[in-house]
Amino acid sequence: MLEAESLRRGKLLATWLVGALCCAPLAAQEQQPGTLLRWNSTAPAEGGPPGWDEPLASDRPDFTEASSTVGLGVRQLELGYTFFSDREGTTSLQAHSYPEILYRHGVLADWLELRVGWSFNSERLVLSGTSGTAHAADDLYLGAKFGLTPQQGVLPEMALVSQMLVPVGGEFSAGRVLPGVNWLYGWDLNEFWSLAGSSQYNISVDELTAKVHGEVAQSVTLGQSWHPRVGSYTEWFMLAPNGAETEVTEHYFNGGFIFRVNHNLQLDVRAGTGLSSQATDFFSGVGTVFRF
Repeated sequence: MLEAESLRRGKLLATWLVGALCCAPLAAQEQQPGTLLRWNSTAPAEGGPPGWDEPLASDRPDFTEASSTVGLGVRQLELGYTFFSDREGTTSLQAHSYPEILYRHGVLADWLELRVGWSFNSERLVLSGTSGTAHAADDLYLGAKFGLTPQQGVLPEMALVSQMLVPVGGEFSAGRVLPGVNWLYGWDLNEFWSLAGSSQYNISVDELTAKVHGEVAQSVTLGQSWHPRVGSYTEWFMLAPNGAETEVTEHYFNGGFIFRVNHNLQLDVRAGTGLSSQATDFFSGVGTVFRF
């Protein structure tokens, strides 16, 4: 009887230890929002990287990028094409940008994401009846996104991107490294509405004089979820050069739709227009996002 009782207690202890070892990491994972900080350690938190059982969160097609990272070990490839059209007096410009690659990879922790981007441009400029074309690669985009906080009530989900352009392009290259920083923030207001914004400061180069200057970029986007597979957005954004000799502030309005084929595949379409005299008159594009 004593041996049987000891054996029973030993089995119960072993079962408890196995349960504790297996469940403790899961419980810690459930409490971990995938961000560096929390607004309040005791309040419920929403946000952080989406799980594999949730739709992916993409940086495209709007100007405002996602305020979450992709998550540890997750890779995400975002691709697109954009057409631009602009006319001023006797001068007109038509341009194409493709494939607008952005590769995002979660490393070391859920809150850290490395990013690489690149695209190619093709332009046709008509000036007083004389036309010319140019084809060249953009400079290489490198960045790291840090997930800062989850959303907790009215306090937003936030992320910070440290970024730079590296001069590897051709005719459209800035010819120097251009660093910058992008602060991202967003709120899920309810099941239908979401609100997000971004505040950037980047070093830029005046296209005509090649003078280096700063540039502030600000955006606000309002998202709508019509169906688990269909969403849309409307957005305002502006680019404001600081210290440029010839460039001036540009304001834009755009909107678009996203179509979720499944949790790991998304399609998008967008169109926009310039709101100020120096802004590009019209742009539109399509894109896709893969998570793997």
